[in-house]
Amino acid sequence: MEGAGAERERKPLSAVVGDCVQRWFQDALREAKNGDITMQVLVAQMYHSGYGIPKNDQKGTLWMERAAKFRSSARRVGTKRPGYNASDSDSEDDANQ
Repeated sequence: MEGAGAERERKPLSAVVGDCVQRWFQDALREAKNGDITMQVLVAQMYHSGYGIPKNDQKGTLWMERAAKFRSSARRVGTKRPGYNASDSDSEDDANQ
């Protein structure tokens, strides 16, 4: 144990998770800017949902359109929750038919 001083330095779990999500967004944005299509879709999803970054539908749409130039499924998943994949939407579409 580290003593009483360590107790005062502890962050609430929500703050730790918030920091991780913000770092995830920054990492994804860097890779998206470098041309990674999967990360472009993820950045679009994060902007649309406000996950790790303040919600911004305009920027989300710009990233979705950028990714859609190379991957048509980006339009189907660009506004879904972060991490939602085209394969998820394909299986969902099959189930609805």
